[in-house]
Amino acid sequence: MYWLALLRPGDWLVMAGGAALVGLSLPLLWQGGFAERAIIRQNGQVYAEADLHSRRDFAVPGPLGTTLIAIEPGRARVVADPGPRQYCVRQGWLRRPGEIAICAPNRVSLQIAGRTRAYDSLSY
Repeated sequence: MYWLALLRPGDWLVMAGGAALVGLSLPLLWQGGFAERAIIRQNGQVYAEADLHSRRDFAVPGPLGTTLIAIEPGRARVVADPGPRQYCVRQGWLRRPGEIAICAPNRVSLQIAGRTRAYDSLSY
């Protein structure tokens, strides 16, 4: 670690500024920007689209029963599902574009979307 002695105060300032710039740009560049709407699908078809700026609740029918979905400003989640394992309920609050909770036994899904399309290795 002898190289630390070679750094001058201006070097530290440039490194701190670069780190701050990277930290501030991540929310804008990471996975399509900010979350704007929730897309609820039932049996592969769009059941409803909801704006993430208001509070709403949805009861989505499925083959096993009703899945309850809660929308709040900036986030959404599956509150209750009749499926046996409850994976989509355990997913918790979804906040970023591209996040998805799938209730496979009941054929219901909840996806968060932003202004731009988010790509991952599966949709590429």
